[in-house]
Amino acid sequence: MSDSLVELTDQGLYCPAGGFHIDPWKDVDRAVITHAHGDHARRGSRSYLAAEAGRGLLEARLGDVRLETRPYGEAVDINGVRVSFHPAGHVLGSAQVRIEYRGEVWVVSGDYKLADDPTCLPFEPVRCDTFITESTFALPIYRWERSGDIFHQINAWWRANRDAGRASIIFAYSLGKSQRILAGVDASIGPIITHAAVENLNRAYRATGVKLPETALVSETAKGKAFAGALVIAPPSAEGSAWQKRFEPASTAVASGWMQVRGARRRRSADRGFVLSDHADWPGLLEAVSLTGASRVLATHGSAGVLARWLREHGLDAGVIATRFGDEDDVAGGEAS
Repeated sequence: MSDSLVELTDQGLYCPAGGFHIDPWKDVDRAVITHAHGDHARRGSRSYLAAEAGRGLLEARLGDVRLETRPYGEAVDINGVRVSFHPAGHVLGSAQVRIEYRGEVWVVSGDYKLADDPTCLPFEPVRCDTFITESTFALPIYRWERSGDIFHQINAWWRANRDAGRASIIFAYSLGKSQRILAGVDASIGPIITHAAVENLNRAYRATGVKLPETALVSETAKGKAFAGALVIAPPSAEGSAWQKRFEPASTAVASGWMQVRGARRRRSADRGFVLSDHADWPGLLEAVSLTGASRVLATHGSAGVLARWLREHGLDAGVIATRFGDEDDVAGGEAS
């Protein structure tokens, strides 16, 4: 990728003309950040630039860092390179990074989805010459059901557990997935209890005006029967812990795109698997690529090779960038589904 507007270095994706890195995985002087998930936003860099909508989450995750933000669509000049952020639809504040230099336009997608999500702005197609796209779920088997249908399933499961005197524990990544679940469930079914890791990020969402139902921490809830009928939202790291055991009797579930595959469901000890992803499925990836109008596409992480091969077979100049971004959320060991 030499002589490119964006190239891969030991620190991550780098724009030589602008002198900045995008979602670097090592400490750099200037980091341009697509969103607050830990595999994209790491501590240690000298300065950070990100979309204004993600400020609260980045401050919660990175702490006291030198952070500059810009509204979506507002360009900033970095050494003659025009950089702007555009909604990615992944989580609150997630952004695609548009880079323009000497008439050439590249877009780095970060992570994105095209599905409805009331907790963040929808994906905005950005016309470009070269599109660097994620490809987490770039296999034809990954085709998501409508979000409304998934939440109908979650509500039915929760309601049945309530009627049986059980708590309903759903494991989902604390940033993004948990808030999407909160915004989508029927809060009239029963009380909602959140793990502290989830509640800390709920506060950042609420501070931006995102509407979430009332939630309570375990420490704010009476023990015993008070848990029966409740929906409990926790990160996968809490599964099998002493924290989980206090809710018994309980039914457990996992919310992840990986639940599309039966083998992934069998490997989990949960009672249910709900196919809910904050990434684009196979049709969504192809649609996003088409909407950019890009003549060149570079796929990264996940099934990048499969996507690149399909695009080449359909007339595009396509290749792979071997980045270190996570392929999975912490349901399966990383951070992204």
